[in-house]
Amino acid sequence: MNIVLTGSVAFDYLMTFPGYFRDHILPDKLDSISLSFLVTTLDRRRGGIAPNIAYTMALLGETPYIMATVGEDFSEYRAWLESKGIHTQGMQVVPGVFTASYFCNTDLSNAQIASFYPGAMGYAAQLSFHKWEGEKPDLVVISPNDPGAMRQYVTECRELGIAYLYDPSQQIVRMTSEELREGIEGAFALCVNDYEEGLVHKMTDMSTEEIMKRVQFMVVTRGEKGSTIYADQQEFQVPIVPADQIIDPTGVGDAFRGGFLTGYARGLDWVTCGQMGALAATYCLEQKGTQSHNYTRAEFLTRYKKHFTANQKLEELLK
Repeated sequence: MNIVLTGSVAFDYLMTFPGYFRDHILPDKLDSISLSFLVTTLDRRRGGIAPNIAYTMALLGETPYIMATVGEDFSEYRAWLESKGIHTQGMQVVPGVFTASYFCNTDLSNAQIASFYPGAMGYAAQLSFHKWEGEKPDLVVISPNDPGAMRQYVTECRELGIAYLYDPSQQIVRMTSEELREGIEGAFALCVNDYEEGLVHKMTDMSTEEIMKRVQFMVVTRGEKGSTIYADQQEFQVPIVPADQIIDPTGVGDAFRGGFLTGYARGLDWVTCGQMGALAATYCLEQKGTQSHNYTRAEFLTRYKKHFTANQKLEELLK
C-alpha cells in the first residue's frame, strides 16, 4: 500500500537545569522578568509526527512517503530517514529557514519552560497533492501540521478522491468546529486519543455512532487502558503491552500509529493491527526520544507472541 504521511518535522532540543525554576522567580517582578538558566545537558533529537510514524513503519518493513516542508539544516535528518528506507522526495527544503524546532528546559521537579519555533513547517501549504509526482497514494495521513496546510490537504484529498486518515491531535484546539467537522466528514478514518475524542464530541456535536456513519474506521488510544477500534459495526478493545521500563512517553502515540498502519497496509485484521500498535508504542516508551527504539522484525514477532497469538499473515510479514 502506498501511504503518504503529512505532518510536522522537527528537531527537539532537550535541556536539564540542575535546580528549581521556582527558586529564581520573583512574583513581584513578573512584569519585568529576565532569567537565564545554565543547563548541564543538551540533547538534540530528531522528531516530528510524520517521521516518527514513518520510522516505526520502516522498522516493520514498510517504505512510506513523507510530504512536508523542512529547513536548510535538514540534510543529516534526510540521510537518516533514507537509510531506514523512508521516501523523502516529497520533503521540500525552504531556503533561508530552519526546520521546526522545540526547545525545552526541565528542572529537578520536572517543571518545564519551552518554546516552539515552527520554521519551515509554516510553509507546508506550499505543497499540494495536485502536484504529487508518482503513483497516486492509497492513503494519506493528515496529522498535526500548519493549520492552513491541514485544511488544504483535506480539500485536495476530497477533490482528488484520495482516502485519508484524519489525525488532528494537538491542532484540534486551533480549529473551529466547522473545520473539525469538515475534516471528519470527508475522512476515510479517524485517529485520536481519549481526551481528543471528548473534544471532537464537544466541538462537532457528533456522537461515535454519527462519526462511524462517515468513516470506515476509528481508532481511540486510551493510555494505560489500551485502545479501542471501531470498525465493521463492531468495537474491538486492545490492551497495552506492559513495558519493561518506562523512560519517556514522548512519541508513543506516533509509534502506535506506525504499528497499526503497518498491519493495516498488509491487510491484517483489526485486532492484530491494534496489537501491533500497542507493542510498537511500548518499544518507544522504553527509550528516550521518539526514534531511539530499535528492533528487528523477528524480535518484534518474538515479543508479540509473549502477549498475543500471532496469525499466519503476521508471521509472513515479520519474517
